[in-house]
This record gives sequence, C-alpha cells and structure tokens, in this order.
Amino acid sequence: MKIFLNGGGCGQQTAPALKRFSDVIDRTKPLLYIPLAMERAQYPGCFSWIQDELREVKVPSIEMVTSADEIVQKELDAYCAVFVGGGNTFKLLYELKESGAFDKIKRFTERDGIVFGGSAGAIIFGHSLESCALADRNDVGLEDIAGYDILNGISLLCHYTNQTEEKQRESTAYLTELSKRMPIIALPEEDTLFVNGETVETIGTKQFYHFEGGIGIEREPGYTYTINQKL
Repeated sequence: MKIFLNGGGCGQQTAPALKRFSDVIDRTKPLLYIPLAMERAQYPGCFSWIQDELREVKVPSIEMVTSADEIVQKELDAYCAVFVGGGNTFKLLYELKESGAFDKIKRFTERDGIVFGGSAGAIIFGHSLESCALADRNDVGLEDIAGYDILNGISLLCHYTNQTEEKQRESTAYLTELSKRMPIIALPEEDTLFVNGETVETIGTKQFYHFEGGIGIEREPGYTYTINQKL
C-alpha cells in the first residue's frame, strides 16, 4: 500500500510530497484524476489546476473523470496512480459509495495501487468523516460516513493551521471533544502522511497535531510510526 494523504496544500507546499510521489510511480503510465469533491461547473478549472500542480511529475498524460460511474468502468491498473482532489468531503464520499467506485478504489489499493489524496481526497481514507463535520456541510445527506480507515481507527482533518485564529480555536475545541471517542490527526496544508505498507511517514515542513482522549499533541515534521503502533 502506497497512499499519500496531503493536508490540502498546493505548489511549494506539496513539492516535497510530490517529489516522493514521482519517485514511486511508474511514469510510463497515465495518471487518473478524480475532482468529484468539487462542483461539476468547476471541473475544467480543476483540470487546469492538476496539470499545473503535477507539471514536475512528468507522466505521459492526465485523464480526468467527471462522474463516479466513469471510475467503475476504468481499468485502474492501467494508471500509474489515482489522484483524488479536494472540495466537499461528503459529496465526494457520497458519489464514490453510490456508484460502487469506493470499492473499486479499495481493491486498487489492496493490489498496491498508488493514490494521492488532497484535503477531501485525503480525509476519506481516514476512519470517519465526523472529523471534518465542522468544516464541511453534508448537503448530500450522506449517512454512511465511514472512510477507508487505512490508519487503523484514526480520522483526519486538513487545513488545520491554515485557518483564522478564531476558526482554529473552534476546530481545536471540536477535535478535542471528538477525540474522546476517536483519535484524529489534524494536518496543515504543508504536510503529507505517506502510508507505505505498515509505515506512516510525515513529509513536510510544519508540525501536525494528534488528538486522542481529549488531549492534543504536537508532532514534529518527519515523525514516523507504524500503523499498528500507538501514535
């Protein structure tokens, strides 16, 4: 399993993680981009963004889907990786689960398929979307908010330290209370968790935060642990 979970940054914020991503993918294959967390009218702009964001990765081409049904029809092993972009996390997970694409991506990762998820595209790989319920609206009425849970029970929040002071105080209070029921990792936009088999390595320049049991702990850049180890 090789999955990159980015805190929602772009450009120089993601450059170290994208360098590692470029090193592990088969760059003779195209890349598949999933923008479904955004609204359909924004997809053309999303495609321009991903082309610019991955300009140093040097894949032959980038293909973008415009519906989750397209993912179901794709042979994912034909791609070097799947890139899942940001937006509304509930919309993204709803469309993946309604179409069956959720399970298709799960099987892809179980066959060592590589995924890069940013913001919403990262949060869905955690335990539950409850971690982002303060930041995102569930306008689609998603009831099953369980994610892929690749971090063994840990949920994710992105953009954590890239908010106004007031918003970060609200987020901290929310995560502190929620962490009495589930552990959470809160990532800044500059950080990426690289899940490489059983190892989880932090790539980035900023501290990230681990909330558990009503306590928040600051972790330094480069922190590494194993999935079955207590964080």
